Amino acid sequence: MNVIETDTTIGADAIFANWLQTFGSAMEKAAVRTLVQCFDLQSYWRDYLAFTWEHRTFSGLQEIGQAMTLTLGRFKPSRIRPSQGRAAPRMVRRSAKTVVEGFFDFDTTVGHGTAFVRLLHNPSDPMNPRIWMFLTTLQELHGSEEPVRMRRPSGDEYAKNTAPNNWLDDRMVRRAFADRDPEVLVIGAGHAGLMLAAHLGLMGVDTLVVEKTPRIGDVWRDRYHSLTLHNESMANHMPFMPFPDTWPVWLSKDRMGGWLETYADSLDINVWTGTELLSAQFDAANCRWDTLLRLSDGAERAIRCKHLVTALGVSGSIPHIPDIAGIKDFKGEVKHSAHYTRGKAYAGKRAIVIGTGNSAHDVAQDLYVNGAAYVAMYQRNPTCVVSLEPSATMVYKIYRELPSVDDIDLLTAAIPYPVLEDTYKFMSKRHAELDAPMIAALNKAGFETYYGRDDTGFHMMYLRGQGGYYINVGCSELISNGDVKVIQARDAERFVEGGLMMKDGTVIGCDLVVLATGFKNMQEGIRRLVGDEVADRVGSIWGFDEDNQMRNMWRQTAQDNFWVMGGALIDARLHSRFLALEIKASLTGILPDRSALPLVPRSGGQSC
Repeated sequence: MNVIETDTTIGADAIFANWLQTFGSAMEKAAVRTLVQCFDLQSYWRDYLAFTWEHRTFSGLQEIGQAMTLTLGRFKPSRIRPSQGRAAPRMVRRSAKTVVEGFFDFDTTVGHGTAFVRLLHNPSDPMNPRIWMFLTTLQELHGSEEPVRMRRPSGDEYAKNTAPNNWLDDRMVRRAFADRDPEVLVIGAGHAGLMLAAHLGLMGVDTLVVEKTPRIGDVWRDRYHSLTLHNESMANHMPFMPFPDTWPVWLSKDRMGGWLETYADSLDINVWTGTELLSAQFDAANCRWDTLLRLSDGAERAIRCKHLVTALGVSGSIPHIPDIAGIKDFKGEVKHSAHYTRGKAYAGKRAIVIGTGNSAHDVAQDLYVNGAAYVAMYQRNPTCVVSLEPSATMVYKIYRELPSVDDIDLLTAAIPYPVLEDTYKFMSKRHAELDAPMIAALNKAGFETYYGRDDTGFHMMYLRGQGGYYINVGCSELISNGDVKVIQARDAERFVEGGLMMKDGTVIGCDLVVLATGFKNMQEGIRRLVGDEVADRVGSIWGFDEDNQMRNMWRQTAQDNFWVMGGALIDARLHSRFLALEIKASLTGILPDRSALPLVPRSGGQSC
């Protein structure tokens, strides 16, 4: 991205202000013909709840016009004005185009929204730009605005000592739920579950989060010893509480675990640790969930709640154990990478790691630096490998552009799928150029590489729910140097008692096999929690659906009052607000049934 300096007296502020006056007036009048004329022939409108109550993308003038015809009159946008507290309009380069970017706020019949637009700059007619990308988002519901900043509570009831209880007394009562059931039950107190609960709590929704581990943050602490985040801390802030400015760029798992504990405490999130969901059945007649929990002391507690949310990890939590020939005959130790902690116990031992994704590389590297006598990676398919710097950081470079991650979240949310594909193809070409020596050394060592099935690279593989990529933090050099060996699956026959037999009859002896083979689809986690009927009704989760939206994530599913919360820190931060708004809208009775949505629904159920 480059900020464009112009020699003319017409700057981005003036262009955006003039455009907004025309466009805003047309929106308030629902003048669809005028609005459509503001769009380029190849343009996109993405909406998050503001006008559709869905996550939808519309492309081309006809589709955009039809959608606006069906929605604007119903939601009646008003008070369209430049956004306060967000980045000022600016002229930048995006995808080889010069654009003016800007934010504006608006009201609708249900709440307050924020829009972001990218206008194609025409130097010969600068005051009449056409829309390339348009994003509209619902940010708050009328009467349920989050009490933050200037709206923060006074605390007078405690500061003026007007009641016998102090703040902690009341906090303990709220968290105990001794005299009531929560409105929403969230399963999982990882980063995604806590972000959602934070928004819900500030919207006035009585929410309980249950976590089966002993402490908040154990889902991070219990992972392998060397784990760190592979994207920069400035991109990973959590809602309402950014990381301290003193923190390093790359965050360790234990620091993240501690932060989650602090986050829950600071934001008054009600969490029961050491608590497991035993069963959950949906009572359609009363539109509620009847659940049974096992508490930390072994007792059981029945909970009735209106909404049930599962927050079971980024995109899955049940280890995938493939059928590997002969592995049951192997007499050494076999464990999935989810249960691997550190290599210190394997000093002087021989190990084979099955898989070549991020976890596989990290485990192999950890074994090597802790003194394993032999470490090999068993490669079944080509792997997308990129350097941490400069290649992988290119994807998150946008988070250095502006001080507010909330603004940047909207910039990235505005990008439609076709443009995202093209962007990642361009990035992958740059990665190939920048990482050419590393890739050549890996290939020479027998490690096979590629940039995804369509050359869109590692981040698109993540979004599609695929494994098979690695952001290099040192293991690629170990492979290139021969310190970590490479075994191609096509050269192996089967595991035997003492190790891996190759097709030439030789046996590679080993003491440990680590299955870094990924995780099952999140649907299987739901199946384990609430049974086949609900899991089959919800369907597969993660990856893009027919509308190029994330499948069954962060929005209504085909199961009434059942929601799925997940994704990495960046994903969860953006979408936790939208999911919380849908749940709050359902509880207040303003979320329409699926049959009453302004547009014909493509997928999902309804919320009663």
